[in-house]
Order: sequence, then structure tokens, then C-alpha cells
Amino acid sequence: MEIRTIGVVGAGQMGNGIAHVMALAGYDVKLTDISADALTSAMDIMRKNMERQVSREKISGDEMETALARIRTTTTLTDLGPSNLIIEAATERETVKQAIFEDLLPHLATDTILTSNTSSISITRLASRTDRPEKFMGFHFMNPVPVMQLVELIRGIATDEPTFNACKAVVDRLGKTSSSAEDFPGFIVNRILMPMINEAVYTLYEGVGNVQSIDGAMRLGANHPMGPLELADFIGLDTCLAIMNVLHDGLADTKYRPCPLLTKYVEAGWLGRKTGRGFYDYRGESPVPTR
Repeated sequence: MEIRTIGVVGAGQMGNGIAHVMALAGYDVKLTDISADALTSAMDIMRKNMERQVSREKISGDEMETALARIRTTTTLTDLGPSNLIIEAATERETVKQAIFEDLLPHLATDTILTSNTSSISITRLASRTDRPEKFMGFHFMNPVPVMQLVELIRGIATDEPTFNACKAVVDRLGKTSSSAEDFPGFIVNRILMPMINEAVYTLYEGVGNVQSIDGAMRLGANHPMGPLELADFIGLDTCLAIMNVLHDGLADTKYRPCPLLTKYVEAGWLGRKTGRGFYDYRGESPVPTR
């Protein structure tokens, strides 16, 4: 099927990024969130991010205005029902995602494809709670969406080939690269990335190095653009912990046990950049290590 209209559930960092790239690629986008303020903020963020692209001559001013005009916002989830493709980008909690799909089901068009931007939750399990497991798959964008080139496409056990091909065609139209992943905990990127971050937290927890030395070592010694603890703060420590728990529960291997220090930071509400404190304190002019 040809995808022309796209619904995006969740106006947070991932949701507004997805809406941004879809609109620039020529899709009509409907963005929903339970918070009207979040939707207003998302539109402001998208405009600022597109203005940055204009200043770098990635897009023209006319392209920006046309793309923004393609995006409609609503606080009513069911308004997304007639969309050809729906991408759920809500918080990384399975119960929340299941509730969203259950609310959407009675309002969907017959051929609507359902997808989730989940970074680790079972696609097969999410799909089994819908009336169209064959038209359900994982559509995992990397953060920040307008910049990162990879999209993981994850088939559930029931996902059919036309659904996969339709989603791959969307990725191609975005000018991004798709990577096909099997439906196992963490898929590809987070199966590799999150244990590295978790091991960096263990290295801090055990006193092998402090925040600055660990991040500096990986930037200069492994040529990573961002140290693992800085990256964890950027992703959100709550998200990192949730993914580690999915890996630990789903694969039943002690090597995926979340570091107690990561759990402690999340318990403190120090979730990284979004809360002003994580492995770094962001409340001053420049980030300061917290350990």
C-alpha cells in the first residue's frame, strides 16, 4: 500500500523528531499527545530545528514552511484512526503502549499499519494485543531523529511482507537507512549499546574511574563522539534502566543486570539532561560531573 498520511503518538523528543522528518519528506502528519502544552512545545521545537536546517542550507525557508503546514496536532488519540501508518512514540512502558493501541483499534481503517518506536519491548507481544498482528511492526528511530541516519525495522512473528515493504519504502523516502532486526530484546543497537553504558556505570560504581576519566577515555581511546555517561544522560537514565531491565528479564543472563548505581540515580530523579542532573549537573553554565 502507498503511505500518504502518518499519525504520531507522543509529542516528546522522539515524537516531534519523527513528525519533523515525515513532514519534510512530504507526508501529511497528525501528531497527538495527552498534553496540549506538549503539542505547542513540539511545534516550537520543530520550527527551531528546521530553522537550524535552513541556516545550514540543508533545506530552504519555503520547504520549512510547507513542512510545518503539513503537521496537525490533536489531544484526541482517536483522530489518528484514518491514518495509513501510525507510529507510537510514547513512554517506554509496555502497559502505556498497550493501552494506546487498545484505544485506537475501534477507530482504525482496515489497512492501517500500526508500528511502535519502542527501543526494546517485544513487537510480537505488542502486536498480539491488536486485531492486526500481521500489520504491526517495530519502527525504531535513533535520537535525535532529524540527524541520525538509521532506522531499525523489526518484524514481529506475524508481520507480513507487504507491511515490512511499506515501512521500508517510508524509510527510503526519508533518505535514511533501514536495518532489519529480529524481535529479540534490545534488537540490534540497544542490545550492544546499553550493556556498554551499563558497564561504564559499573566502572564508575566500582571506583575504577570518575565520570570525567571514563568519558574522556572512551572519547579519546575509542574515538566515540560522546562518552558513555554523557550519552546516558542524553538518552535519559530512566530509559537506559528500562532497556537494561528488558534485556535482563528477556534474556535471563546476569551480564545484563542493571548497575545498582544506575538504579540509584533513577530513584533520585536524576535522569540526565531532561531533569537537569544525571552523571553531570546541567544547571550551571557548563556540565559538571556529579561523581
